[in-house]
Amino acid sequence: MTSLADIVPSRKRQRQLTYLMEIGLIGMLFIGIERGNGGIVINTGVALLVTQLPPLLERDYEIPMDPRLTLWITTAVFLHAFGTVGLPGATATLYSQIWWWDHLTHALSASLVAGVGYATVRAFDEHAQGVHLPQRFIAVFILLFVIAFGVLWEILEFAIALAAEALGTRAVLTQYGLEDTMLDFVFNSIGALIVATWGGAYLSNVTSAIRERFDSRAD
Repeated sequence: MTSLADIVPSRKRQRQLTYLMEIGLIGMLFIGIERGNGGIVINTGVALLVTQLPPLLERDYEIPMDPRLTLWITTAVFLHAFGTVGLPGATATLYSQIWWWDHLTHALSASLVAGVGYATVRAFDEHAQGVHLPQRFIAVFILLFVIAFGVLWEILEFAIALAAEALGTRAVLTQYGLEDTMLDFVFNSIGALIVATWGGAYLSNVTSAIRERFDSRAD
């Protein structure tokens, strides 16, 4: 019988996958430069900056980032950047070629936002004396937190599209209409619910590190 250990990559393999995706992002950055495509350059550049957050948090703030979390973060930004580049030889992006690509990247990105919210609010719950936040309250908070972030993101996409149209340039972020926006919220919520349900199993070390920082500042 196949066990979970047989399906989940080892820590060494997770690190290797992370490094491969980071190299892929560097390659996509040069593709954007070679094409003179500002959208690809900005999206892959931001993605590369995000991939440097885990080592930064671990080194400067002593927040443990095990290979699973690093792979999670890298996968989310890699798939988004890859979606803006497209397959070799293709003239269209994966966002326009594959109907579910935008939904996948939104769910993954929302799960990252939810993870930050979950770890922070759980750390506050453990730090503050006399405060107890039930799991259901935290789940609702995470959902509302992600929805609020999603609203800000959609406003940003809309503003960028208007600015690009006024300047006669290509938009870095693209909106595909009201129906797509509503679906974005649905998949954002799915990502949030996954983290609210299983976040405790994968974010406990991060939560403990944030709580310790709260404790040290309170002393």
